[in-house]
Amino acid sequence: MSTTIPKPSGIPLLGNIFDVDPSNTWVSLQKLWEKYGEIFKITVLGQQIVFVGSVALCEELCDEKRFRKFVGGPIVEIRNAVHASLFTAFENEPIWGVHHRILAPQLTPTAVAEHFSEVRDCAAELATKWQGMKGDSPVSAIGELNRLDIETTTLCFYGRKLNALTGPEPPMIKAMDGATGEAMKRPNRPKVMNWLFHQSRFQKDCKTMRQYAAECLDYRKKNPTDRKDMLYTMMNAKDPETGKSLDEQQIIDEIVTMPIGSSTAPCVIASAIYYLLQNPSCITKAREEIDSVIGGGEFTHAHLDNLPYCVGIVRESLRLSAAAPGFNIEPLPDTQGPVLLGGGKYQVPSKQTMIIVLHGVNRDPAVFDEPEAFKPERMVGEAFEKLPEGAKKWFGNGKRVCIGRHHAWMWNVVTLVTLLKEVDFEMADPSYRLKQDGWFNLRPVGFDIKVKQRVK
Repeated sequence: MSTTIPKPSGIPLLGNIFDVDPSNTWVSLQKLWEKYGEIFKITVLGQQIVFVGSVALCEELCDEKRFRKFVGGPIVEIRNAVHASLFTAFENEPIWGVHHRILAPQLTPTAVAEHFSEVRDCAAELATKWQGMKGDSPVSAIGELNRLDIETTTLCFYGRKLNALTGPEPPMIKAMDGATGEAMKRPNRPKVMNWLFHQSRFQKDCKTMRQYAAECLDYRKKNPTDRKDMLYTMMNAKDPETGKSLDEQQIIDEIVTMPIGSSTAPCVIASAIYYLLQNPSCITKAREEIDSVIGGGEFTHAHLDNLPYCVGIVRESLRLSAAAPGFNIEPLPDTQGPVLLGGGKYQVPSKQTMIIVLHGVNRDPAVFDEPEAFKPERMVGEAFEKLPEGAKKWFGNGKRVCIGRHHAWMWNVVTLVTLLKEVDFEMADPSYRLKQDGWFNLRPVGFDIKVKQRVK
């Protein structure tokens, strides 16, 4: 006999609408996971949603013979900005395959490696900026890294230098935050409230994002180049199966999609800086590795394979931060009858929406000893290889896994190594303890640091 999936009691008609803070949805789900464990459910405005927070159940839901990505809720809402893009296309939309076959070759490990020097040089620009601050004035870790991310993404993919590390913050950053935040909140409100009180701001943010994309496209048209980058591919390549190419609006859709996806990377490194400052011996060990491998020479792509401890820091920061906080799953459309989970321990309806809460998965005590502790060594070598696949789903799963994961991974490692090599950090407020919020990502809130040139 199956076990009843636990849920908060809720109230009539509205269900559990007050158990989830619309201004900080993922932290609310973290608290529910802490109370109910590996699986729980809520009902909001008549819709039941099941949440999963263990490695074993996560791994089970990632079986593509039984389940697939569910495109619903906030993902549907952000289609207002990006339409049927790689991130938001429904399973029955053939356009997803067209876009994927055109763009995926630009995001293989080999293709991404071609942009290493640009990623490194952008990170070096931030390091130089921080060195000049001499520890005098606090800076927002996530704010600075958001600037670096949009600078790097725009340069590597679209061949345009924004100079985002200085001067006013690019409008794209605020618009992404506003649009994705609103997309998270809209499914939990009556449609009439969305239309009356929130539609204007949402449309403005979507328009700003598309304006960023249109400017990237216009810049390329006015400044022809022989770069064979992502934007060149969007503008010129044809799908090898159908012969179709992307029209201008579809190009804009995908230009906007890439920074939304890459916005999790700054959250990872901002979190890594926090965890490292809480564990200074890890900084010492990482710098010993960096100084031994790179020394005073130029940082090259070849060095990446020889920095296992720094890689472990990135992986452990991905685990603890859950910067990309979860993903949606549903049973395959032809599924009959109730779906059994956990060897029959639980059952859900055949049309049930499920959300994997990576905060819980990544802290599963059945897999991770001292799950709240920051231990990069558990993410290195044989220890990492022995982890179940369900414990490594930081970029999603299967067919709809994050297409930009190799770029994000390289950005994370290069940025971490560059900053550790060149900059000293300290907490602006030594009493600060990590707080998070976010929408399609989870970021540190109120985390300021003082930075200066590294004393060697």
